[in-house]
Amino acid sequence: MDLSNPAVFVNAELLRMHVGRRVRAVVQVIRSDGSTVTGKSTDEQQIIIKGHAPGPLSTFVEVFGIADTPQSILAEIWTNFGDNFDTVSYNRICQLANGEYKHLFI
Repeated sequence: MDLSNPAVFVNAELLRMHVGRRVRAVVQVIRSDGSTVTGKSTDEQQIIIKGHAPGPLSTFVEVFGIADTPQSILAEIWTNFGDNFDTVSYNRICQLANGEYKHLFI
């Protein structure tokens, strides 16, 4: 595991705090046009994922990449998370990872 450049857990609200940094987010895929994916974040807001997804995407996808604007991520790694995902719990993890327990998430 590369700890020199850790990815921060984010939802759409938290993404704007991390522009220019490496982030990770889970989104529900709403639309994909080949080079851009529009997704619904775990906090019910939209995030744009830029980059070519490798193959077909499942309903929920985790993306690692660079937050290039307050509403978008330039994707480096895509992982299909299937068609069912607990968005409420993931959203809570995002809040904890950016709050008082930040130190536990590297």
